[in-house]
Amino acid sequence: MATENLTLGKALTMGLRKAMEDDPKVLIMGEDVGKLGGVFRITDGLQKDFGEERVIDTPLAESGIVGTAIGLAIRGYRPVCEIQFDGFVYPAYDQIVAQVAKMHYRSQGKVRLPIVIRIPYGGGIGAVEHHSESPEPYFIHTAGLKVVTCASPLDAYWMTQQAIASDDPIIFLEPKRRYWEKGDVDTSAPASSAYPLHASRVARPGTDATLVAYGPMVKVALDAATAAEEDGRDLEVIDLRTLSPLDLTPVYESVRRTGRCVVVHEAPQTLGTGAEIASRVTEECFYSLESPVLRVTGFDIPYPAARVEEEYLPDLDRVLDAVDRSFGW
Repeated sequence: MATENLTLGKALTMGLRKAMEDDPKVLIMGEDVGKLGGVFRITDGLQKDFGEERVIDTPLAESGIVGTAIGLAIRGYRPVCEIQFDGFVYPAYDQIVAQVAKMHYRSQGKVRLPIVIRIPYGGGIGAVEHHSESPEPYFIHTAGLKVVTCASPLDAYWMTQQAIASDDPIIFLEPKRRYWEKGDVDTSAPASSAYPLHASRVARPGTDATLVAYGPMVKVALDAATAAEEDGRDLEVIDLRTLSPLDLTPVYESVRRTGRCVVVHEAPQTLGTGAEIASRVTEECFYSLESPVLRVTGFDIPYPAARVEEEYLPDLDRVLDAVDRSFGW
């Protein structure tokens, strides 16, 4: 056993390192990923150990980073692109949507693009504009892309390797406010023991209501479940982990038992992931629901200035208020 207590950020680093050790075709590319090790130090030490031909410092040109990755993937490489911050991904959006997502379909299955696009996302770090966004709905809506997000060091370690090994293009969202939170990871365990990449799971069992969250909001949901114990309520928390494809089977099973569902995410409410989940849960579990599916989300405004971001981000009180309302119907 080689269980280590790692931060989520360190677990990502170790996952990247393991993938590079296992496959010489894995490359990392992005702004400041080499000598600096990335702004969050996720790629720290990798260029020193694997060389400049495999850990590549690029110009500040996100469209160029992804476009180059497309060519490399066609030639048999497995590029891992780092987008430095969530709000910087938009210059690459055309490449991702018009090329990365469509190449397999366009070629009638003859061409695969095993590209992983890593995006630190979400707020809570006191950053300026373009550094705290939640762009996941754009990519979830795009057919041909798979979208995943980790919420714990254990998932960060394994999901990184699983995404790189996949033949599909994957948007890999990293909750930047959780980079420094710790958890146990058994780095000596076989890959076959890892939880499947595109599967949701119960993060905390419960019987009275279902909280559905992903990425940075999983911890908020777990904290809310702990606080709800004081009111005698036993909340089940489900970590989605995969946003495209959505694995809602654990959610349906939970809601059929609890009768109540609250979805939590940072992205704005309108046409967000929570709306799709609410729709599907209502379709599948209509006769089990004791109240409507409720959403706790960011607001329909551009991400605010850092000094007021805590008013924008869903927190424990807003989640508990939604739970109270679900019991009030």
